[in-house]
Amino acid sequence: MAIEIKAPQFPESVADGSIAAWAKQPGEAVERDELIVEIETDKVVLEILAPADGVIKSIEKNEGDVVLSEEVIGYFEAGAAASAAPTASAAPADSEEDVKVGNVVMSPAARRLVDEHKLDAATIPATGKGGRVTKEDVVNFVANKPAAAPVKAAEKPAAATINVAPGEKVEKRVPMTRLRKVVAKRLVEAQQNAAMLTTFNEVNMKPVMELRKQYKDLFEKTHNGTRLGFMSFFVKAATEALKRFPAVNASIDGDDIVYHGYQDISVAVSSPKGLFVPVLRDTDTMSLADVESTIRDYGMRAQSGGLGMDEMQGGTFTITNGGVFGSLLSTPLLNPPQTAILGMHKIQERPMAVNGQVEILPMMYLALSYDHRLIDGKEAVQFLVAIKDLLEDPARILLEV
Repeated sequence: MAIEIKAPQFPESVADGSIAAWAKQPGEAVERDELIVEIETDKVVLEILAPADGVIKSIEKNEGDVVLSEEVIGYFEAGAAASAAPTASAAPADSEEDVKVGNVVMSPAARRLVDEHKLDAATIPATGKGGRVTKEDVVNFVANKPAAAPVKAAEKPAAATINVAPGEKVEKRVPMTRLRKVVAKRLVEAQQNAAMLTTFNEVNMKPVMELRKQYKDLFEKTHNGTRLGFMSFFVKAATEALKRFPAVNASIDGDDIVYHGYQDISVAVSSPKGLFVPVLRDTDTMSLADVESTIRDYGMRAQSGGLGMDEMQGGTFTITNGGVFGSLLSTPLLNPPQTAILGMHKIQERPMAVNGQVEILPMMYLALSYDHRLIDGKEAVQFLVAIKDLLEDPARILLEV
């Protein structure tokens, strides 16, 4: 019996989506919960999984086609895989040729992650049926082996110059993805529709670094492997500063100012498919461990396309960290309808004057971009100074002083 493959129910803020890629073609066998199609919306890439073992009977919407909520995009035939089972067992290399790397069999989603991260498929522990590598296996492998990817990545530049004649100018034209189009549109709107200014300061990271060094092992042991990073300190410092300066936590809705009595902080996360900004809800009630584990989970799922739309909606303030890529100073763009965004940067040792003496200290430049229509320069500067003071004396975060 044929089962309809439908687009998911999009939230009210998302009008439609488009077919990003079909992982399976008509006639191909599919296992239960295996990826069959990806749908890209304005905010996230959604995965549709097989409801049971079977085969793809037909495809009604091709890659690039626009689809509406719950629109039929194809048909799936449950149980049909049983008739193809003898062939599959007799010649697994032929029937699953598109998901076999060397002697390793993996799902299409897992193979895409392996290719993106330039991993050796044979080194990934498999937990799937019959020794099959699943997407979760790859995600866990990447999370636990962060140093493995850069080694392979170093080979990429050499591959890009193969078969290019001296003096030849190579160009490649590809359509902009739906997600990238929306990001580009909103970044331009943020500049056109707000009176955006940026104020800067610098923070001595030595107190936080010493605190982290002293307790990181005990912290990780106490909180079941959650590592203590810098972002949790910034989130907690920003939360306390937002309480003191409500305008920075507010938003503009037409001719009204909406003051939020809670702190939902968006955290910018980079992924191969674009920039995602998932939200930490009620950061006032979150511990440092809660912040770190949630951000780590968001980062892993952003890499694999597993973030949900509800996790990226809302937010009253944003933090972005360009320092992880080596940025020393930048002017971050607003994330509408929010009215402020904090930019973190690279920690770099610099000579600083301390009590008449020169000391080498690990310093970080901070940037606060804000909407001058709502936030005055005095408030913006005082807000940034409050974050600086809290970070340079972390005990203030605990004491809320």
